[in-house]
Amino acid sequence: GGGGGTEENKENERPAGPQAGNLGDSLGLEILQIVKESQQQHGLRHGDFQRYRGYCSRRLRRLRKTLNFKMGNRHKFTGKKVTEEILSDNRYLLLVLMDAERAWSYAMQLKQEANTEPRKRFHLLSRLRKAVKHAEELERLCESNRVDAKTKLEAQAYMAYLTGMLRFEHQEWKAAMEAFNKCKTIYEKLANAFTEEQAVLYNQRVEEISPNIRYCAYNIGDQSAMNELMQMRLRSGGTEGLLAEKLEALITQTRAKQAATMSEVEWRGRTVPVKIDKVRIFLLGLADNEAAIAQAENEETKERLFESLLSECRDAIQAVREDLKPDQKQREHSLENDSGKVSNIQYLHSYLTYIKLSTAIKRNESMAKSLQKALLQQQRSEEDGKRAPRPQDLIRLYDIILQNLVELTQLPGLEEDKHFQKEIGLKTLVYKAYRQVQCFFIAQSYVLVKKWSEALVLYERVLKYAREVQSGAGAHMNSLKELPDVQDLITQVNAEKYSLQAAAILDANDTHETESPSQVKDGKPLSERFETFCLDPSLVSKQVSLVHFPPGFQPIPCKPLFFDLALNHVAFPPLEDKVEQKAKSGLTGYIKGIFGFKS
Repeated sequence: GGGGGTEENKENERPAGPQAGNLGDSLGLEILQIVKESQQQHGLRHGDFQRYRGYCSRRLRRLRKTLNFKMGNRHKFTGKKVTEEILSDNRYLLLVLMDAERAWSYAMQLKQEANTEPRKRFHLLSRLRKAVKHAEELERLCESNRVDAKTKLEAQAYMAYLTGMLRFEHQEWKAAMEAFNKCKTIYEKLANAFTEEQAVLYNQRVEEISPNIRYCAYNIGDQSAMNELMQMRLRSGGTEGLLAEKLEALITQTRAKQAATMSEVEWRGRTVPVKIDKVRIFLLGLADNEAAIAQAENEETKERLFESLLSECRDAIQAVREDLKPDQKQREHSLENDSGKVSNIQYLHSYLTYIKLSTAIKRNESMAKSLQKALLQQQRSEEDGKRAPRPQDLIRLYDIILQNLVELTQLPGLEEDKHFQKEIGLKTLVYKAYRQVQCFFIAQSYVLVKKWSEALVLYERVLKYAREVQSGAGAHMNSLKELPDVQDLITQVNAEKYSLQAAAILDANDTHETESPSQVKDGKPLSERFETFCLDPSLVSKQVSLVHFPPGFQPIPCKPLFFDLALNHVAFPPLEDKVEQKAKSGLTGYIKGIFGFKS
């Protein structure tokens, strides 16, 4: 629109780099910085070379108009060239640079179209030669004494880069390697000569061209370059431009040579022959692809490698299906004779399907972890201008994983494998527990609005599934090593649960929660309900009920009674001789006793 055109006009008025007079009479142009910024802002971030070419054309027209350097008029074309004599403004250098960039972007656009229309390759080479011609002109102009040393070096590096691209496309490996090495050397020297902030751009360019150099070395005869290319493929998150398809084709070609020696594969105790070349190539590269995914440094690289592996797997399955169709009758016959044992080709199909589904599960699990981190970060800081991740996106990924596990249990040839079915059932439990992570995030959203009871119920639901996994694992713990750690989930949910309980108790003034059904009003003190969580605002008040005081009366045992049972069995000695005999008795003694007479 109009705003974009105004910004581009401002660029034309003051292009990046020293202006005339800043360094004596020298002119300067930040070639690499201008190129990178223009590409990123006008299409190349999304690989849209046609949009970038249009931008270059419009900028050229505005530059010519600003500099009054027009190529004739609407009726007649009059060619003009930028010469050293008219080099009074660095925008003349920018004019030539934009010519080169326009030709290069057209070449890259044609390269994309040449995949379906091979004839466009000739036009592609023509535009690359045109870009190199403009780069040569830029380098020649920069040899002038009016241009500063840094711009001279950048022009030489830019020229070497485009020359290398042209030689690379012509498959002139030695010449391409020399050009790329020259470009690399110049940018490394420039990076060392300036501050770290300024050196970042130069180092990025060096990293971009390093895979091209190693690919050229491999084609020249350096076998060790193959391993370095694989490592660069991992570090860079995928090669770009001319090298991408060539490197993938090289890897496929190398595996095809090894596939000639592969004749069979063993899986779950059964060995089946592999006669299809495409399947052989895929199985040979399976271990390398899995190792590459494990070594990937960032999620973007890992996602790209997962997609590449799944694409190769689908192609291999399709090749097996084509062999399965004519083998249908034979397979049915073998089912009758072999008591249900599936044919080799059907078992191979099951194996490849198992690989595809297992890879899809790992990919979705990786995406779920990234999404979970994003959800946690979203709670800490709100992002503007981006679609915020939602818990629903997370549960959808786990639903897909559970569907893949259902498909695994239905693979032909594995219905009677009890160990396999038990393993898949256990994995299903694990992912069901992690599927409840949505409850975890919804619970946290309840916490933000102080709905303590609802959040607690959701936390308990997550813990329920996690404990089921732990109790059902038993001897199958080895099969859980590749799965998410359930104990980590339990620890995390417990921590959040305890925090919630503490926050609920402290939030005594919330009128909404005072009517919550979880607030038990049975008069029990805290000492009698340690195992039960309920909201009790009185705990933070002055009349807190911790224990019954004074304590109530409790029955206690009384003092015991002692019975002397031995007394009944003791024989006492005779005491007659010691007892006093009464002298008188009868009526006379009785009367005397009444009247008080004593004897």
